[in-house]
Amino acid sequence: MRHIFTFIICLLFIGSYAQGKKTIKKLGIKTVTETTLQNGKSVPSHITKFNKEGEPTEEIDYEKDGDLKEIKKFTYNSSNDVIQEEIYDGNKNLIEKKITKYNSLGEKSEELIYNGSNQLLKKHVYKYNAKGLKTERTTYDENNKVVAVKSYSYT
Repeated sequence: MRHIFTFIICLLFIGSYAQGKKTIKKLGIKTVTETTLQNGKSVPSHITKFNKEGEPTEEIDYEKDGDLKEIKKFTYNSSNDVIQEEIYDGNKNLIEKKITKYNSLGEKSEELIYNGSNQLLKKHVYKYNAKGLKTERTTYDENNKVVAVKSYSYT
């Protein structure tokens, strides 16, 4: 019975998370834990931790058997934009780090993606039109060679 009650509470918090960061901030929620009831045993499947602004600072995913699968950590600037994302494997080894830069209008201008050894893997550079709509994303490899250009159009 206790597990069912815990599961229902988790569903309510997940519903709050789905409603957005305003709800998380308003209610002062620090952590949302998703669990799965398997063979009478409660097994964690996902945990999200939040800062005072209601933004996720850490997401932890688990395998079906409850073993750690992956950890994502987020760092924010004063405008609550993600400026760094780190991804760790199940052994808590850093496997990827993404640094995001923004222009003076608060638009994402660049993403730098590094491996766990802090070696640059690729870079995305963004362009916007006068209305602030994203028009292009250029992807560069570790040698600063263009490998892809994605264009966006609006009608």
